[in-house]
Amino acid sequence: MGVRRDLKRAGQRADLSARTRVELIRDEAGTVREVRTAPLASRRAGGSTADIPFTNAQEAPGAVVLRRRENGAWRPVTAAAFAREVTAAAKGLIAAGLEPGGRVAVMSRTRYEWTVLDFAIWAAGGQTVPIYATSSAEQVEWIVRDSGARFVVAETAENAGTVTTGTARHPEPPRLWQLDAQALPELVTLGRGVPDEEVTKRRTALAPDAVATICYTSGTTGRPKGCVLTHANLYAEAANTVELLHPIFKEVTGQVAATLLFLPLAHILGRTLQIACLLARIELGHCPGIKPDELRPMLKEFRPTFLVGVPYLFEKIHDAGRATAEKTGRGASFDRADRIGVRFGEAYLNKFLGTGKGPGTGLYAAWALYDLLVYRRIRRELGGRMRYAISGGSPLDRGLNLFFYAAGIIVYEGYGLTETSAAATIVPPLKPRPGTVGLPVPGTAVRIADDGEVLVKGGVVFGSYWNNPGATEAVLTDGWFATGDLGALDEDGYLTITGRKKDILVTSGGKNVSPAVLEDRLRSRPPIGQCLVVGDRRPFVAALVTLDPEAVAHWLSVRELPPDTPMSQLVRDPRMRADVQRAVNYANEAVSRAESIRAFALVEGEFSEENGLLTPSLKVKRHAVTTVYAQEIEALYGA
Repeated sequence: MGVRRDLKRAGQRADLSARTRVELIRDEAGTVREVRTAPLASRRAGGSTADIPFTNAQEAPGAVVLRRRENGAWRPVTAAAFAREVTAAAKGLIAAGLEPGGRVAVMSRTRYEWTVLDFAIWAAGGQTVPIYATSSAEQVEWIVRDSGARFVVAETAENAGTVTTGTARHPEPPRLWQLDAQALPELVTLGRGVPDEEVTKRRTALAPDAVATICYTSGTTGRPKGCVLTHANLYAEAANTVELLHPIFKEVTGQVAATLLFLPLAHILGRTLQIACLLARIELGHCPGIKPDELRPMLKEFRPTFLVGVPYLFEKIHDAGRATAEKTGRGASFDRADRIGVRFGEAYLNKFLGTGKGPGTGLYAAWALYDLLVYRRIRRELGGRMRYAISGGSPLDRGLNLFFYAAGIIVYEGYGLTETSAAATIVPPLKPRPGTVGLPVPGTAVRIADDGEVLVKGGVVFGSYWNNPGATEAVLTDGWFATGDLGALDEDGYLTITGRKKDILVTSGGKNVSPAVLEDRLRSRPPIGQCLVVGDRRPFVAALVTLDPEAVAHWLSVRELPPDTPMSQLVRDPRMRADVQRAVNYANEAVSRAESIRAFALVEGEFSEENGLLTPSLKVKRHAVTTVYAQEIEALYGA
């Protein structure tokens, strides 16, 4: 039984299973309104995250802390070697004129050099300003101007051109380097005359409360706001999650932990993951994108023991498994494996948690059969060594979570925002509960306000928005951060996110509807790409639906239709509409009839970053979509 047997053994160790102390606070009716989790890592009295590479180099110089892909192979990078690279780049930044407290913007996809630069900027006493590689010239202009960044490192010639265009009218355009044009070697050469002692002096002058980074929210509406995060914020997140998860995962797997980082490093989840890995000396590799065609071969090469991703990743792995099965005429078999996996996962979890007897003989036999036929193929797609994963960004469909559990991969969900340094909550590793986003990260508290809004307090919570005191005051009260999300706490303090406060729809009949529940379930089923639920001040709930290009290609192949079939024809095809209706029916199972999707418009094209309908973190820009597709929405209601 692999990971399930190992997890049970780990749960029997008192020193592991009793590490997390949770306090529940109830209201007069006995409902849990607040939950607090004691910290596992003490707040540092001095120092900063800039110290991590140098501490590693001193304590374990030969330890492999990263793997860098070169010429088709993964080359190990030791702690000592990484610290040397960080020092050399930091010296170059100092020689270029970076002052303590100065800011350097980095516009790049996820790659090894990003990590070197992040720690080099800190070691030089500076602050990092991440910019998504897909940002427009207008977005770059705003971030560079608002942050006051005097230096920018861009990845490609195209990125560099965007920076140049965006900042052309600045009184003093930033100094620009390009990673693809040897930016790091140029910095190394530039800094040869700077003594190592200058880097040490600047690094050791940093205190925990010094600003580490200004992360601009991707923003579904309006201009991005710069979240000011300190070294103490980043350390609280990284150290507490490492202390919560790493000892147990080492016991579970008996493996040297290794992960492939593919989340954008401009996103706070990717940033804190890299810090946590270096803090715990977990082997870290980089992949530039999350697109399945890029990621699959890298997973098979790198063979991670765990992953941190978003629901999109797990949805696409599941969809790819089904597509492969259909190509060989085994689509029905995969569907049975899916149903068996959900039933088996549910039953086995109930047994592990002491709330049920576990799978019966027949269910065990069915699971064993489909482990040979289906589940092992899923594990192989992920490199063959992966035993656990963390999913964040948006809710993961509960059935999909249970399917992966049956396949021998436990997916722990978490929840957080840029303002909470990534995860504010996470499912405890020995107390899985699919469908929730878990308990507060150690050292954090979560409260549910009277209107259902989720409030967060603790060392992970940011202190302000850059140059925006009004926005700061609107969300921070006595240390409590108002997230804008709606949620509920169960009897054990586990949080469930039910929607976004500003996204709640109110039908003309007065029914409040949270579109997130419907959208997350709808998006988890092929052939759906992206979707948007509408219905505010309308007589019923409806949806705009786009088709996923990979799912469409597979759909056409299975039906032996021309691969260049026009999308205008596909969106009217009764067979395609029937498949979409099945996905809609699945989404509707989670809500009452009054909240269910009564009609949908299957639209051509995609919601993407390129057309301005998705944020870089893959969130739909609701206002932009409803503006672009205003006619289609009106047609849904017969207007």
